[in-house]
Amino acid sequence: MAKSGYSITTEGAVTLTAGTPRTILGVKSGATTANHGVDLRKIRVGFNGTSASAVPVLIELCAATFATNAPGTQSTSVTVRQAYGRLAGTGFTGAKAWNASNEPTVLTVLEEFFLTPNGGLVLYDWALAEGPDSALGEGFALRCTAPAGVDVRGGLWFERT
Repeated sequence: MAKSGYSITTEGAVTLTAGTPRTILGVKSGATTANHGVDLRKIRVGFNGTSASAVPVLIELCAATFATNAPGTQSTSVTVRQAYGRLAGTGFTGAKAWNASNEPTVLTVLEEFFLTPNGGLVLYDWALAEGPDSALGEGFALRCTAPAGVDVRGGLWFERT
């Protein structure tokens, strides 16, 4: 079966405020119809901090229903790019930098880890058929909580389920 892959990035830095959780990036499937889900393939998160004594940032990969504040609502839309495969209309929508008081809902934490903001970077690829996949019409979000202000960039790579 031939698959098509897609990606979104923050397309620039997202500023984190000390102690405030912020959804930095999210993708939702089926913007017009809920006929497919998102099969997450890999994530990337990196910080631009310069202090060696900086306290680590909590990074959470969340399943998201986007019951409220779907990508493009209380956030900045980003471009969904096709990375490989056959051209197919998918209806994926992506966004970055949700308003702190208007986070997307409902978020369920799937993975969580700490990463140093001192130039910290994580690239994570799931093995074939092992990555999380969303329910029809739903998606995923990356949320960060930093003890001190720092900028973050991120990316999500995914396929249609």
